Amino acid sequence: MTKEGAENETIVTEFTLHGFSGPCYLKVFLFIIFLIMYTLTVLGNVAIIILVITNQRLHTPMYFFLCNFSFLEIWYTTASAPKALATILGRSRTISFIGCILQMYFVFALGCTEYFLLSVMAYDRYLAICYPLHYTTIMNFHLSSKLAAGCWLSGFIIISIPAFLISRLTFCGPSVINHFYCNIDSWIVLACSSTFDVEMAAFVISIFVIVGPCVITLLSYVYIISTILHIPSAKGQQKAFSTCSSHLAVVIIWYGSTIFLFVKPSKRTSLEMTKIVNILSTIVTPFLNPFIYTFRNKEVKEAFTRSLHWH
Repeated sequence: MTKEGAENETIVTEFTLHGFSGPCYLKVFLFIIFLIMYTLTVLGNVAIIILVITNQRLHTPMYFFLCNFSFLEIWYTTASAPKALATILGRSRTISFIGCILQMYFVFALGCTEYFLLSVMAYDRYLAICYPLHYTTIMNFHLSSKLAAGCWLSGFIIISIPAFLISRLTFCGPSVINHFYCNIDSWIVLACSSTFDVEMAAFVISIFVIVGPCVITLLSYVYIISTILHIPSAKGQQKAFSTCSSHLAVVIIWYGSTIFLFVKPSKRTSLEMTKIVNILSTIVTPFLNPFIYTFRNKEVKEAFTRSLHWH
């Protein structure tokens, strides 16, 4: 490090989240919308978990994975939404150095877990539709538990690498993060030491986490659609497709937001575009998922109706 760089280096103990720009009424509007979405996200996913646990008919690998997915969505949005809400109102804009690393770690670890879990759910639907006679023997409780545990462990272990590298960075000048939560890009922009290792680790992990599960999911649905098209009756095709339509809708929304993160119109608008897309992935998508699985899944709707009548 040069002498000038050494003089500019400072021990950063906290960061300031810039959040969203705009007039007061717009911030109040965003706060209300985000608060409603976050509340409904938590309530909706908790309802799905309770519904699956309390209904014997839903004690299958498909709904076991759905429980894991709903539990993940609760914590994925909780890792960023409460702090974003406080930032919008101009309260508690600061976040400690350790708090920022932890927030980044949990957001990205849970995000990686979601990629893995969606690919496992696609594989589960592939076995159910393409090998219906052998499904119960292949996808038993032992295998489904191992696959779910593997998703969680992989997501949390793989992000520990960039988290460790980021903790070793030094920072100079302003410590303002132009975002509503701490992410890897924020650390790279603010660092005054070399970020090559962090950027390379993030790039390699992105390829592994995004491309790998994407290929598994895509291949699974290629075989699923091919099998469905070979079913002679239209009713049989509709029934087979209904078992995976909810998951397919969630996959499209999730990967759609991911693609937009890598397709930015220009550097000038990239920061604001990144914020908008991150709103979609961290707040809007978890909000939509319970409704997608409720309204597009016949078994979940029937279980929900029985629960209401029982009460």
